[in-house]
Amino acid sequence: MSKDKGALTVEEQGIDTISEEERKGTPASLFWPWFAANISVFAMSYGAWALGFGISFWQATIMTTIGVVVSFLLVGVISIAGKRGNAPTMVLTRATFGVEGAKVPAALSWIATLGWEISLTTTAVLAMSSTTIIYKALSDMGLLQQGFVATVMSVCILEDILAIVMMVMLSAIANGSSPNGGQLLGSVFKIGFFLVLWFVIGIFLIPLLLRKVRKLMNAETLLIVALGLCCLMAVISTKVGFSSAFGAFVMGSILAETVEADKIIRLVEPVKNLFGAIFFVSVGMLVDPLIIVDYALPILCLVLTILAGQALFGTMGYLLGGQSLKNAMRCGFSMAQVGEFAFIIASLGLSLGVIGDFLYPVVVAVSVITTFLTPYMIRAAEPCYNLLTRHLPRQWSRRLEHIGTGAPATPSSGHLWKRLLRAMVVNTLIYGILSIAVIALMFSFALPFCRELSTELTGSHWAGNAVCGVATVLMIAPFLRAFMMKKNHSEEFKTLWTERRTNRPPLVFTVLVRLAIAAAYIFYIANYLTRFADALLITIAFGTIVLMVLSRSLKKRSIRLERLFVQNLRSREIQAEALGRKRPLYEGRLLDREIHMSLCEVPEDSLWAGKQLAELDFRKHFGVNVSSILRGRQRINIPNGEVALFPGDQLQVIGDDDQLTRFAQAMRTEVHDEDAEIEKREMRLQQIIVGPKSPFLDQTLRESGIRDRYNCMVVGLDEGEKNLTIITPNYRFALGDVLWIVGEEQNVKGLLEANGEE
Repeated sequence: MSKDKGALTVEEQGIDTISEEERKGTPASLFWPWFAANISVFAMSYGAWALGFGISFWQATIMTTIGVVVSFLLVGVISIAGKRGNAPTMVLTRATFGVEGAKVPAALSWIATLGWEISLTTTAVLAMSSTTIIYKALSDMGLLQQGFVATVMSVCILEDILAIVMMVMLSAIANGSSPNGGQLLGSVFKIGFFLVLWFVIGIFLIPLLLRKVRKLMNAETLLIVALGLCCLMAVISTKVGFSSAFGAFVMGSILAETVEADKIIRLVEPVKNLFGAIFFVSVGMLVDPLIIVDYALPILCLVLTILAGQALFGTMGYLLGGQSLKNAMRCGFSMAQVGEFAFIIASLGLSLGVIGDFLYPVVVAVSVITTFLTPYMIRAAEPCYNLLTRHLPRQWSRRLEHIGTGAPATPSSGHLWKRLLRAMVVNTLIYGILSIAVIALMFSFALPFCRELSTELTGSHWAGNAVCGVATVLMIAPFLRAFMMKKNHSEEFKTLWTERRTNRPPLVFTVLVRLAIAAAYIFYIANYLTRFADALLITIAFGTIVLMVLSRSLKKRSIRLERLFVQNLRSREIQAEALGRKRPLYEGRLLDREIHMSLCEVPEDSLWAGKQLAELDFRKHFGVNVSSILRGRQRINIPNGEVALFPGDQLQVIGDDDQLTRFAQAMRTEVHDEDAEIEKREMRLQQIIVGPKSPFLDQTLRESGIRDRYNCMVVGLDEGEKNLTIITPNYRFALGDVLWIVGEEQNVKGLLEANGEE
């Protein structure tokens, strides 16, 4: 052992007995060796998997903390035996397993230290459910109107986001020769930094660009612009060290918040289907059937693990998230499949050399099998629920059904503090990242140019430094003032300030901290560009901050930029409000958990089209109520029985799961049958002559029954002139009149027979 007190050294005794004077270690001293041996990014895959079950971030954090504390405690307890028995830590396992038996856990420990990249990739692949597959399965089964669908889709979208982040981290990890905790943490911060930066800049600029060129773009141009922006962001993402998929994901998220989002979705749909087909074909070409046969047992085990694990732990996660037992089971069973992101992550791992060639077809096989079994798992949820409720104690069942249904809590002081601090932290992070980006761009591009120009004109680069520094400060000034002053006049701040005097010192402290952070930015710029003393730099920094706070023009510019950003961010929501498409506020406040709202669209060939609500009587037949009808830009709230339905109408319907399901199924099925003889419906133009034996002679057009009896139409009267003469319903046919008739072939033939021409 080292003679220096507190020094961390390698154990030098081997398997020899430790003498009494050298037994100075404590269980706590084993923390860092144990931590260094067990820390890995494998735990991040556990986190993604756990959050995919629907539990909150804080629930996952608490359980992780408890697990770590308990595991460290066990290590400490075990180490006490070594201190009391003069045994080195390296041979403590012999007390449990014996000299020869200790080789088994030693071998397992050695295996566990290898291939953590494989474990990370495999776990990430198997943990992600498929948004596309789940939505398609629920749609085909007519379950989109069920209340649990929104919860499932929300979790699936979160998993897709985590999958994108996982891909980025996997690329960053695989590119390093020996990634450690510091590199991993740096990758996480880098992802967060660029994600916030790109999102904020994109939300600020992209809607402005589309708004300026809206009149100049048709559908084809808009498609090219959307695809071009995605490709541009993919290139930028690749240049800064991320995957192209990450960049495309970011740009897609930005475009989804624009007014043109619905139009872009329709235009991109064919392109998506094309590349989707290419993607799945390429995935299939990489599968070796012989490997699937050779690894049939591992594939079967993985399939059973995913089905059982997602059904069990997914249900538990949704229960912890506040869902009832029935909804939790339906949510958990719906997510029992491996999603399309599994192919992408597996392909990335294969290209990076992280996983072996044999693992890829195994993953694909598991994904295909679980995808095939998805509808059966969804159908099995309700029978399993019925079986479980029959065997559970009634008290347990009642508690599980009404979990999370307590009365809403009233805002408290702690709640106000939480909201205020969260808003301050978010504002500081966003505006701080924007400031860092501006400083980096100015120092990378503008500063060299200014220095070169200053050297040519004055013989020194100090003038260039000054110009670049002032320009940088002016550019970041709106951001610095925003996170310094924002929320200082909010309702939360005022309420806490007037509520009690003890709140005032912490509130003042939050203001001072933000002022100090803003001053640090100014200090860094001045320190980088000048050689002033620290005291002078601090004075300059705080003086600049005071000017920013007092500047009214800067205040107006900051408010204008923020309002423009918020307007761009809420542009789609504002459009929905204007068109009457925004969901009503009461939707989430229905008293009964089983009662919810669903949006159904009347098909173009619906038998309900043209009928009044009183005639259809949805309440009597299905038990549902129509609260609103969305018709183009018109919104009809609380429609009465005299309101008729038209094709394309969107109905906001209130009911429980069974009622809404029956209603949606009836809407899809009660449509006009397809015409089996559509080819016989072709219209034909025919000329007829009113002869002496014609039944139409001396009759008016109305009396002739050409339209009503023969289902034909008189186009006009041929009088030998260039154009046909349009006749009125009161025109009386005379001998020799030449009429041009339009109708279906069979009807025209019947008319000719009646006229005596055939």
